[in-house]
Amino acid sequence: MISMTEKYLAKSAAIASRMLGDETIIMSTIDSTLFTLNPVGTVIWEAADGSTPLSRIVTEKVCVAFDVTDEQAAADAAEFVEKLAQHGILLVSDQPIRTEDKP
Repeated sequence: MISMTEKYLAKSAAIASRMLGDETIIMSTIDSTLFTLNPVGTVIWEAADGSTPLSRIVTEKVCVAFDVTDEQAAADAAEFVEKLAQHGILLVSDQPIRTEDKP
């Protein structure tokens, strides 16, 4: 499931989100679906700026903040990102995503 191609993440414009403690609540404005992100998911979400590659988010944010190996964090992050992308919550690209490129 982990691709050799670098992935860049950006938050969709079709969502509303709010941090509550160390978790994030996200609502899709498309279908009003609610998602609750745990602290690890919140770290990835907060770092999804369109210009930071997922590999850097994992090594510089997730592995630093949580007791997890690079390999396990990368595998878990790839699965997490895939799920949010399927719901239109995260935009994923193999190139940096400029702000004006976001829907």
